[in-house]
Amino acid sequence: MAITPPDGRAGIDASLVRRLIAAQFPQWAGLPVVPVEADGWDNRTYRLGDDMTVRLPTAEGYVPAVEKECAWLPRLAPSLPLAVPTVLAKGAPGEGYPFPWSVRGWLDGRTSSSGRVADLPGFAVALAGFLLALQRCDTTGGPAAGPHSWYRGASPAHYDEETRRCLAVLEGRLDTGRATEVWEAALAAEWRGTPVWFHGDVASGNLLVTDGRLSAVIDFGTSGVGDPACDLVIAWTMFSGESRAAFREAVGQDDGTWARARGWALWKAMLVLSECIDTDEALAAVHRRVIDEVLADHPRGT
Repeated sequence: MAITPPDGRAGIDASLVRRLIAAQFPQWAGLPVVPVEADGWDNRTYRLGDDMTVRLPTAEGYVPAVEKECAWLPRLAPSLPLAVPTVLAKGAPGEGYPFPWSVRGWLDGRTSSSGRVADLPGFAVALAGFLLALQRCDTTGGPAAGPHSWYRGASPAHYDEETRRCLAVLEGRLDTGRATEVWEAALAAEWRGTPVWFHGDVASGNLLVTDGRLSAVIDFGTSGVGDPACDLVIAWTMFSGESRAAFREAVGQDDGTWARARGWALWKAMLVLSECIDTDEALAAVHRRVIDEVLADHPRGT
């Protein structure tokens, strides 16, 4: 049975959503409003009736994603091999809520996990095909990587100071010498390619599965035009062994892009680990595993 998460995070609850809908889209007033089973952090998402969702940013930093997704998802969707969110309406601040928000079509499927995927190497190949199709999309007028994408698609050097701080915090608790090598290799592999579309947050929670197969990709809030290395991080966070090999072969990319991808994976895993290492053993173990996989994947002698 699905478990409905607690309501009210970030001051957003079902009552607020009902008021916003009634005030701005009265044609949908009276439809049930229920928090989705798997909610994200940047936004709160509610199911509206049977066929729609309402998505509301939880803080000002996530607001640029609303306009970006409303403008670009309709343009990208026809060129993509999997379903992506369909934007039905854009809401305005109101009822005490200070940010724009959106109404989207409901996408069937559940968030991905190894237990829900029938063939993980096949899933990895399907995801690689989606990313390559996204990279082929027309970039004319697209949003260049920057603050709106939390610098995904830009150089990982943006997070150099933060990464060095994490290395210092974690000294003696992981192989920080090897981690420093991985990070410096990522910085040295400067990207000089033609800007392409990237998703920016390719993670299991943003990949939907239907009947054991990848069926949709959601949450384009950190998408933009730039370096696609950030989209390869899932190679270590979700894939391993045969599935990682299948993803690597299918998605291609040169050695420098993979070096930057290891840097992106290492930065995020060390950041979370440095915050939870003494307080959340289970979460720490997840990020230790990612770090170990990334360090092992880094070519020796480089």
